[in-house]
Amino acid sequence: MKIMAFDVGGTAIKFGLVDENFEVLFSEEFPTDTYKDTDNMVLRAMEAKLKEYEGQYDAVGISTAGQVNVNTGVIHDGVGNIPNYNYSDLCGTFEPEFNVPVAVDNDVNCAAIGEAHFGAARGESDFLCLTYGTGVGGAIFINGDVYRGSKFAGGEFGHMATHKDGRLCTCGRIGCYEAYAACRVFTTAVSERMGKPMNGREIFEPENLKNPIIMEEIDKWEDEIALGLRNLCYIFNPSLIVLGGGIMSEELLLGHIREKVNAQLEDNYKHVRIEKAQLRNKAGMMGAAYLASEKLKKWSK
Repeated sequence: MKIMAFDVGGTAIKFGLVDENFEVLFSEEFPTDTYKDTDNMVLRAMEAKLKEYEGQYDAVGISTAGQVNVNTGVIHDGVGNIPNYNYSDLCGTFEPEFNVPVAVDNDVNCAAIGEAHFGAARGESDFLCLTYGTGVGGAIFINGDVYRGSKFAGGEFGHMATHKDGRLCTCGRIGCYEAYAACRVFTTAVSERMGKPMNGREIFEPENLKNPIIMEEIDKWEDEIALGLRNLCYIFNPSLIVLGGGIMSEELLLGHIREKVNAQLEDNYKHVRIEKAQLRNKAGMMGAAYLASEKLKKWSK
């Protein structure tokens, strides 16, 4: 068994071939807008790769931005930054053309599934997963599976309100968590104060951590992250929260977040473990591959 796995984001599409032991045989990525002059650049891009490797895979798994009906493989909403992608029918497009099962889910749901089976949440039946990047994504894992909600839009933690009369969010509403806690917001704030563009990796370089301006912005950002996590702890009372996004590999940041969340919780909530995602940028692909393997079992019967 081999699975072609995709992870579709607004900037890049990652893809790779995964074997029956869930070992990644190879992985690559290319810009999402590679086929920007076509009617649906994401579908055309995936179609090109599926044709290129046709005969080498038995199923296809797709982790994607947006709200996904996992029963039909249709993207219902949430990807306004990718032209013509909303309402794409991924299963209906690729299954007949390539005669293999296709499994599709939201990217953070796939990341949570990947971490549950192969990463930081192995052995856990219940946990929360959040990713911090351009926005804040979320997933709820309960009783060994993702809770997707009545319209496949559950776990949108980035759009819970944490600030009354707060900042305008990209969703058009006021005071959303991601308007304060997204990595993009943090790096923009640091860049403005430093008078030059800085990404997350540069900000956490040892020499920059001696700069009081940068440390002040890190402290403020940690407070915003901790505020949202505190709310989720009181709602779900989880034993584990997995934090993803490349910047969460910074041990300084993770340690401070743990301390700040713990300081805001009552005793019945303090047992929560806050861990960084282990699969990093392959989490979505691995979750999609797992879903595709499960669909392949049913397809073969």
